[in-house]
Amino acid sequence: MSDNEGGGRRNLRMPDDDEVFATVTNMLGANRVRVRCADGVERTARIPGKMQKRVWIREDDVVLVSPWDWQDEKADITWRYEKQDADQLREEGHIQ
Repeated sequence: MSDNEGGGRRNLRMPDDDEVFATVTNMLGANRVRVRCADGVERTARIPGKMQKRVWIREDDVVLVSPWDWQDEKADITWRYEKQDADQLREEGHIQ
């Protein structure tokens, strides 16, 4: 059995124009996390209500964030990738 038994490459959700890849570096509590974005900026990101208690986010998870227009050091999390999806993104060179 190989690792790609489930069908090989999957089509993953890619960032929209206002989204960037990020890695969770620290859990802050109160539905907030610290993320290091692909554009090199550390931001405080918030977990929106529709994701709370439905999508569990932990340190080192790869997520998509949407930086705030009016406050660049803050962002909203819009998507969390499963571990195998994050590995695929790394293999394809989208994230480090």
